[in-house]
Amino acid sequence: MGEDEIEAVLRFFKALADASRLRLVGLLAERERGVDELAAALALTPPTVSHHLSRLRAAGLVAMRREGTAHVYRLDTEALRRLSREVLTPERVRSFATERAPLPAPVADAPDAPDAPDAPDAPDAPGPRERKVLRDFFAGERLKEIPAGRKKRLIVLRWLAARFEPGVRYSEREVNEVLRRSHPDTATLRRELISDANGLMRRDHGVYWRVPDAAGA
Repeated sequence: MGEDEIEAVLRFFKALADASRLRLVGLLAERERGVDELAAALALTPPTVSHHLSRLRAAGLVAMRREGTAHVYRLDTEALRRLSREVLTPERVRSFATERAPLPAPVADAPDAPDAPDAPDAPDAPGPRERKVLRDFFAGERLKEIPAGRKKRLIVLRWLAARFEPGVRYSEREVNEVLRRSHPDTATLRRELISDANGLMRRDHGVYWRVPDAAGA
């Protein structure tokens, strides 16, 4: 089994290693649904659901289509069948024990870091320096403090920007809700995310959106 196949398996299991994402997969297995409907069904906020859906899309489990200004999601059953047929056969699973291809380095005690880039809107996997910064400044998903140094701050801001799904417009309240899960100073984080120097998000008349590919720049 090659390195790409191993990473596909890792992304698959990491994406499902969350109760909310498992429930989302179950709901989408029934039929297509929009973010608001999924949020109501799971008693979660739309930004939280969008974040989970982004993780599932990055793993190739969920597909999205546009319906006017709304995003409609469905379970990618063909991708599931392909993974089962090509990667998760008994023979392939047995090869895990003897596989010599390099595995991605673990991120011990790091926050829920963005996965490797397997979809166009997925941020790049953090390198060794980025992983160290995330370990130093995060306890779980909580940001201990906003880094004073520009380079370290930018690494943290890129991770925060990846909490927002590309193509989705967020109100200031929704942005604050996402950021507050990591740090109480949402005003500072908002300003840093939309600053021209960082170029991670944009704002217009109180509406925020993530700049495409900015989180993985």
